[in-house]
Amino acid sequence: MTPIARRLVPALAILMAGVSALPATAQDSQTATTVQGAPAATPPAPPGSEPASASATAPVPIAPAAPATAATRDWRIGSSLLGELKYREGFPHLDYVNPQAPKGGRIRLDAIGSFDSFNPIVSKGDVVEGLGLIYETLASPTMDETSTNYGRIADAVSFPPDFSSVTYRINPKARWHDGQPITPDDVIWSFRSLKEVNASQGFYYRHVVEAAATAENEVTFTFDEKNNRELPNIVGQLLVLPKHWWTGKDSNGRQRDIAETTLEAPLGSGPYTIASSSTGRGISYERVKDWWGADLPINIGQYNFDRIDYIYFRDDTVAFEAFKANQFDFWSENKASRWATGYDFPAVRNGWVKQARFENSYRSSGLMVGFVPNLRRPLFQNADLRRALNFALDFETMQRTLFFGEYVRPNSWFFNTELAATGTPSPVELAILEPLRGQIPETAFAGPAVNPVSGDNARIRDNLREAVRLLKQAGYEQRGGRMVNAATGEPLSFEILLNGDGLSGVVAQYQESLKRIGVEMRIRPVDPSQYINRIRARDYDMIYSGLAQSLSPGNEQYDYFGSAAADKPASQNYAGIKDPAVDELVRQVVQAKDRDTLVAATRALDRVLMANQYIIPSYVPKDERVAYWDRFSHPELPEFSDGWPTIWWWDEAKAAKVPAQQ
Repeated sequence: MTPIARRLVPALAILMAGVSALPATAQDSQTATTVQGAPAATPPAPPGSEPASASATAPVPIAPAAPATAATRDWRIGSSLLGELKYREGFPHLDYVNPQAPKGGRIRLDAIGSFDSFNPIVSKGDVVEGLGLIYETLASPTMDETSTNYGRIADAVSFPPDFSSVTYRINPKARWHDGQPITPDDVIWSFRSLKEVNASQGFYYRHVVEAAATAENEVTFTFDEKNNRELPNIVGQLLVLPKHWWTGKDSNGRQRDIAETTLEAPLGSGPYTIASSSTGRGISYERVKDWWGADLPINIGQYNFDRIDYIYFRDDTVAFEAFKANQFDFWSENKASRWATGYDFPAVRNGWVKQARFENSYRSSGLMVGFVPNLRRPLFQNADLRRALNFALDFETMQRTLFFGEYVRPNSWFFNTELAATGTPSPVELAILEPLRGQIPETAFAGPAVNPVSGDNARIRDNLREAVRLLKQAGYEQRGGRMVNAATGEPLSFEILLNGDGLSGVVAQYQESLKRIGVEMRIRPVDPSQYINRIRARDYDMIYSGLAQSLSPGNEQYDYFGSAAADKPASQNYAGIKDPAVDELVRQVVQAKDRDTLVAATRALDRVLMANQYIIPSYVPKDERVAYWDRFSHPELPEFSDGWPTIWWWDEAKAAKVPAQQ
């Protein structure tokens, strides 16, 4: 669940145009870095934060051995939050790959905006797409399991029954691209640097209080709490950086600084290295032919392309035209109208471009997307007002006029998973909720959240009447066609901040619905850089954003919903939720002792979040819609991913039948 690494599976990275431009957080080990994953460009540290201290670069002595020694530890090839690992020691390769997949060819991918940094961890700048290609983590997930990790830089992991620590054993084959071995010193320095230069990551890893070398090739991480089963997994997804490179000098003799952005191509350890780049235009990665990790069972049949290019475009409209013109190879469609009407062009008619739907990526994630009010603004602190805004949204008309029936409206933060609250609370859920009675809405004890249904004139009028009634309870009344504060006469007016204009049709329709009851919503689209800066500064009334929740929610819930995260500029608590009852429910999710308890605690949390209307749900896709130039082949796709481009390969026979890449 490490936010510093993300998969760029298009369906989950950004669900649709206008969803928060802040890079998507990986929701669990299922969505951690893969070949296409680029470390997220996270928001900046709070003003006055110090750069990496000397402690982050000092030599790391070997600490006294933990109670279990290197010789007596119970070593495993991986870890799982949901039971036994699927793969056993000695497995030849992952089930879903083609171990004989040919190496070669080139893929071209699109990116929007620009970049100004190759530093993968500092919380400033716009990190280039695909940077995860050059790095490795201690461990990583597979695409046919959820919430599991298998060794990469580490060849084994060990942890005690109470989960109070975890030890990773470094694979002696692990090397940087300059040939130097990856050491415990690199791991410890990377961890300390990450916590010190990135406020969000410092918060995320706050329960990991110490990292020390406990043997020549071992690193032990100690936690400040016990029985948190997730901590060993998220530590394993730590992005490991070369200490000797970052603490050295560049070709001009200048001291490098891990706390600053850089456009110097960094040293890595992964399957690719940076071949060339041009700021604002693109970057090319080339496969490392003698990569140390190529023969690891977890890597066989993967990373098959010799070259991966990211080409930058101003916006997705320009990018789609470039895709049609054979300027890049793969397109994840985020507009239902374009999917329905925009693919009648020559390359499709000639069979050179294929369209496909993949639901794989949605099987392991619960999606919630919508309009997020900023509770830091006094206007939105009233729950009745927030509920009124939900009754004013007419999804059914949008579905008919804008979406071509492609979407569904979520009613849970864990929508379409077993974690979503259903029916009335179970006895286990009630045992969790009852101590909070009086602190949470009574509706949390009833059935699950139900969104109002519109779509015809009668239902629309009924819903708008209910919105007016709720606003009256919140202290507002209609005067001269405007909704105003009954005590002060101040109009009910707010601004929604958007990342570009990709959602203009959807938001304009919502704006018109609100206008019918006298509520003014101003629409403010801005460019990606300004959007990110305003999000970091919490300078907005409302945004359009969302989350992709995993099947094993844990520590990241503090970052999404916890009171301590509300005032942290780098957190993803965009709504500014500060609720002791929510904090307690998150604690119970994180501390769940088994799967049944985790499911019950998550459903209880879901009921309270939805009852408080911290988001006005909009819509989520049913599956992933993609189009690609028919130059590639793939094995049978794994259960939880489309595998692009990690397990796909260049198909010479297919490529010969379509126009050559430009």
